[in-house]
Amino acid sequence: MEWLVATVIAVMTGCGVLLTLRARTFPVVLGVTLLAYAVNVFLFAMGRLQIGVPAVIDPAAAGYTDPLPQALVLTAIVIAFGMTAFVIALALKARSELGNDHVDGLDRSDDERAAEEHQAQQDDRSGAAS
Repeated sequence: MEWLVATVIAVMTGCGVLLTLRARTFPVVLGVTLLAYAVNVFLFAMGRLQIGVPAVIDPAAAGYTDPLPQALVLTAIVIAFGMTAFVIALALKARSELGNDHVDGLDRSDDERAAEEHQAQQDDRSGAAS
């Protein structure tokens, strides 16, 4: 079971880093969200989550679980949600200002420029043939 959890954390971290390095804003938001999920799963795994055991010390209970990892993950979920909402609002504002969703604020990508030049050449050829 430990290998499965470690593999899931590694895959989520790897995919999160890969998506964070993309040039568009939506994959970056997904990458940061995946990284937050990986950290949450890591905190749960390191906190030795126990099921069916109270989180508060009770003299009648045979054992108890540590409530700190659960509190940390709950706090991390709230912070990640707020951060994601802020980044999405920022990306939408940047898209409305610049007209694209490129993370470095380029007006147009090289592919868009090449397609526009190609279309202009096609128009020139069709106009000259008439």
